[in-house]
Amino acid sequence: MKLFFKDGKYSDVFSQKNNKTVLETLAHRRYVKLRRLVEETYANRLQEPLGSFLLQLKRDGDDSYRRFLNRYGDANYSVFQINDKQVLPKRGIYAYTFKEELRYIGRCQDSMRKRVNQGYGKIHPKNCYLDGQATNCHLNTLITAEQEAVRLWFCELELEQIVTVEKSLISEYQPPWNIQRCNQLP
Repeated sequence: MKLFFKDGKYSDVFSQKNNKTVLETLAHRRYVKLRRLVEETYANRLQEPLGSFLLQLKRDGDDSYRRFLNRYGDANYSVFQINDKQVLPKRGIYAYTFKEELRYIGRCQDSMRKRVNQGYGKIHPKNCYLDGQATNCHLNTLITAEQEAVRLWFCELELEQIVTVEKSLISEYQPPWNIQRCNQLP
């Protein structure tokens, strides 16, 4: 099925996460390893909202902002969705193809609306961080780069079949976009 894209690409999504300060973020277990360095280097900025702080580091050419982000957390993203009203509430296995070649296989155990329209198709600031959704960022980046030739395929399954079928298909076809196999951005 066709993906529908909103115009344009957007970047610096991580900068919109301002519900916690730098100091509050450093208290989380995923950021403990950064605490000492950040507290020593940026002692006077610990009460700043996290996203604003990281964006300023980026603008200043200080690459240490990347330490807070997952591997795909500072990329160009797009907003896309599926509009097939019959598919939106369903669960099962899906696949992304690029120029008719299999690129990714995934599972959807709730609804395709949540998986695509609210997940891969719209990157939220929280997704960009170490404790966010790296897979959402990863797939959105790949799909954004190739949007004209990417298609989504879907097969509805019973809930108890989904995990087994997904694992079997990934093992057999080894799609290059599946994150456990992918080592680099495009």
